Amino acid sequence: MSHQDRVLKSYCTTREASKRLGISLRTAQLWVEQGILEAWKTHGGHRRICRTSVENLVSKRTQNPSGTATGAPFEILIVEDDETLRALYLAQARQWPMKPNLRSARNGYDALVQMGQHAPDLLITDLHMPGMDGFEMLHTLPTIPSLTFMSILVVTGLDPQEVAQHPKFPKGIPILPKPVPFGQIQDHAWRCWISKARHFPSGSPALGLAR
Repeated sequence: MSHQDRVLKSYCTTREASKRLGISLRTAQLWVEQGILEAWKTHGGHRRICRTSVENLVSKRTQNPSGTATGAPFEILIVEDDETLRALYLAQARQWPMKPNLRSARNGYDALVQMGQHAPDLLITDLHMPGMDGFEMLHTLPTIPSLTFMSILVVTGLDPQEVAQHPKFPKGIPILPKPVPFGQIQDHAWRCWISKARHFPSGSPALGLAR
């Protein structure tokens, strides 16, 4: 193999890295910006990613197919009253490369019971639900110390501005619209996963209210 061939094989494009890792192109870009993937820019402004950093992540995931690079499982709780949509959430999330442990709840009360038993790393929730709705559940969360490090993502068909102004809606929680944008949700989950893997290598709580 010539020196030129060895140099070419030492790096890849962002698109090639995303395909190798099984992630979206946007997630690969975020990993570069966050320093997860080692990269540089050519004189023409194109990103080139070190293949070694890509293969290191692939190796970590192969060694630990369920959970994070820390060895601790990445836990997601999905709160959605629509049974069909809840099943779709679970089906989509099972395909994510980080292989999260998944649980689901039908309303806020059911979710609080589950979170009391075991705190997830990421809570993905609807707002308009029977019984205890999402607003009441979110209003209750700050009173539960064990959930301090949980990240929260709201996915709702309600108007985002009206949601943000609701007296029981905590500030700083990201809101995504329905129809459910699974690509954006996966990107958010990846950021949480990376945060846990980078900042808590021993597998301890990771997200520090990283909304």
